[in-house]
Amino acid sequence: MRETPLSNCERDFIKTAIAEKKRIDGRQAYDYRHVRVSFGVERGCCMVNIGDTRVMAQVSCQVVEPKQARPADGTLYINVELSPMACPSFEPGRLSDFGVEINRLLERCLKESRCIDTESLCIVAGEKVWEIRVDVHVINHDGNLVDGCSIAAIAAIAHFRRPDITVSGDEITIHPASERDPVPLSVHHMPICVSFAFFEQGKYLLVDPTDKEEKVMDGRMIIGMNKHREICTLQITGQMLLLKDQVLRCSNIAVVKVTEITELIHKALENDREERAKGGKYGFAESVPKNKVTSNHKVSAPVDMETVEDHVTSTFSQNDDVIEIDSDAASTSESDDSVVIMDKGSGAIGLGGPSTWNVDDEMSELKEENKSNTTKTKQQKSDTNIVVSIDDSSEEETTEILVEPSIQKQKKKKGKV
Repeated sequence: MRETPLSNCERDFIKTAIAEKKRIDGRQAYDYRHVRVSFGVERGCCMVNIGDTRVMAQVSCQVVEPKQARPADGTLYINVELSPMACPSFEPGRLSDFGVEINRLLERCLKESRCIDTESLCIVAGEKVWEIRVDVHVINHDGNLVDGCSIAAIAAIAHFRRPDITVSGDEITIHPASERDPVPLSVHHMPICVSFAFFEQGKYLLVDPTDKEEKVMDGRMIIGMNKHREICTLQITGQMLLLKDQVLRCSNIAVVKVTEITELIHKALENDREERAKGGKYGFAESVPKNKVTSNHKVSAPVDMETVEDHVTSTFSQNDDVIEIDSDAASTSESDDSVVIMDKGSGAIGLGGPSTWNVDDEMSELKEENKSNTTKTKQQKSDTNIVVSIDDSSEEETTEILVEPSIQKQKKKKGKV
């Protein structure tokens, strides 16, 4: 399996964040990602989402001959498919070492723990038994595939119904669902795998690692357990050594996580049962997403304007270039984290007061001067009229200046006053 390597900057960033007890997605060290369990239209079809990791499991059955070692027991077969659609590093048509590891883990967790009553799958001892086949398909890989596959497999087994049968002598009749209701499988317990990632030789521990965290981890521990505190499987991989206390701490954490996931599966099954009784198609259940450290959430609080005006006072000097603010108000504004508002309904620049650039004052003075000059010009034009006329008798130019309507006309001629 050819994995896409991480750069040195990404590795250093992730390791530094883990050393500071932080994760790149904002979770705490022992927190799971958002888990969703949903069922399909057909019985035995389950879809599990753990963050961006998505796994689908489908359960089917057929009548086969039993094994010679146990002629009265049915069989449970598990098959895991890792397609390139989930991750480019997965090779098509060939199960990689990682896929074989997941397959063996699920067999030990489900099959060898005898979570299913295989004796109830016997039809005729030594001749015919039921074979339950669980096909697990990885749709998207974003880390922690073992947990997703185990949850999807056990939930699909609990959701599956096999056809009812009738044995009459040597004749075996398999009834379809239209004739008789299918029979659920006998599930004794629900073993679920919980993965732990270790960093710096077991100094730091993370639950539910993502794909990038798995690429920089030193080792991993997988604990398969049910809610009754029974360990079904335990596997430790990687170049590290763990103490006894670390294993016990991981087992205590796994009990809490397994109990929560088991309740989530039972809730999803109950919702599916109610939806099918109402005529619906499927049901689902999902865990409540926890608040992330990286989320930006601002809580708005009302501001009492009268209280702010009482505590904050500002005095403006006559000089346009200087703005003086009361020192008591400035000290309270620096010590108090609340927003200081200098005036009601006014936009402010800086610390909450008016702008110190004096742009508005200069513009207002220019506007007033332009307005006064325009008014004077209009008044002069209205009071003074200049008329130019030509006298026909003397053939000389005559200029009449009308200063006011009440003043008589004054004529100035060339050579005459």
